[in-house]
Amino acid sequence: MNNEYSYPLDYDWSTEEILHVMSFYQAVEIGYEEGVLAGKFEEAYRDFKEIVPSKSEEKTLFKEYEKVSGMVPYLLIKQLKDAAPSDIIKP
Repeated sequence: MNNEYSYPLDYDWSTEEILHVMSFYQAVEIGYEEGVLAGKFEEAYRDFKEIVPSKSEEKTLFKEYEKVSGMVPYLLIKQLKDAAPSDIIKP
């Protein structure tokens, strides 16, 4: 992961929460670069949702992330519905 941008984060989150959200963004990047195991991605997304339960806050963060990275997390999330945990997902 050699990104040249800052992840959209809420600095009211604890260090642990920030690390979980960053792990989710990194899972998105892995999905875009080489594909990510659906089970691993689902776990990262589940952790993300514990920190960002609000759909509107999620959308705001995803838009900010897309703006700085060019990657759309929703494209990977959408694939989870039909994927087995051992499947590789990639937009």
